[in-house]
Amino acid sequence: MNNNEFVYFGMYLKDYLEESHISQSEFANKLGITQKHMNEMLNGRANITLEMAANIERLTGISVSFIITIENDRKMKEELLKKYGSEKELKETLKNDFSFNELKKNNWISFNDVTDTFRNALDILNFLKVKNFDVHENLEKQVLFKKTGEDYNKLALWISHCDEISARQKVNDYQSENFDKIITELKKYSFEKGYDFDKLTKIFNKYGVYFVCEKALSGTKVRGCFKVKEKNPAIYCTQNYHAKDSLYFEIFHELGHCKSDYNMAKSKTIIDGDSKIEKRADDFAINTMISKEQWSEIKRYFDNNNSISNLKDRILYFSKKYRISPSFIAGRMAKMNMINYNSKIYNELKDV
Repeated sequence: MNNNEFVYFGMYLKDYLEESHISQSEFANKLGITQKHMNEMLNGRANITLEMAANIERLTGISVSFIITIENDRKMKEELLKKYGSEKELKETLKNDFSFNELKKNNWISFNDVTDTFRNALDILNFLKVKNFDVHENLEKQVLFKKTGEDYNKLALWISHCDEISARQKVNDYQSENFDKIITELKKYSFEKGYDFDKLTKIFNKYGVYFVCEKALSGTKVRGCFKVKEKNPAIYCTQNYHAKDSLYFEIFHELGHCKSDYNMAKSKTIIDGDSKIEKRADDFAINTMISKEQWSEIKRYFDNNNSISNLKDRILYFSKKYRISPSFIAGRMAKMNMINYNSKIYNELKDV
């Protein structure tokens, strides 16, 4: 491969020597290297070590960080070209596999130069916080999700986006003994108010949990994930819900992972675990929203009154009695085929 295809530090050094009226041989002597080594460095055929960069900084004032950044970018571009074969192929990969146009449209990444394919690839790698795309591919092993058409690249980008947002949140220390307090406060808020995301975030942050609810990239059907950042749990939701009850089901589902799978999530990002793990989280969500005893009474009443005309009033009665959001009851009834998701009663209560 021809190194002249890329910008490398030797170009800057050559300009510096010319502007400073310093010959290449003189500068080589000052650095204590051979003329051959000097020539190779100026023409991008020699790697510049950290020690060499420090010596160049002392002699020229050009910062080590600038030198290393230029050289690392060049090496990365060479690796990208070796991996993908051509700039055209890399561009297609970024467009099709990494949703480049949507990332740009959503302003998830501040691309330095959208016309520079190699720079765009580096910006995406920086966003994903990985060394290269090989490392990115290997990290898929640390994400638990079922192979049902979900695109790992899109999921990884969405998780990185949520990581950036959560990094701006101020969370208290997480104490597992406060777990029930989180549940109590969330249920109280869901009954009294609704689902303002700023308020939900404050509740979670108060108890040491990161919380982000952000739309996923197009074609991503996953609803949420659970992970642990250092010691603090993190719950991310994708906004792939249709009503208040389904949002809270997702929230409580992820809290189910927090309760049972906290240690696993220190090394794994849980999107879809095995059937046992997911059923446990589902059961936790269902029984947290409406306890078994409460649902037993509610269901028994409606089973014995199939022709009741005041369905909405009875749902509101049980909602008030148990201080449960009406949407939880209507949603549970729809899930159990007691009413239809398209019914008037469900649509009147789904966000209440």
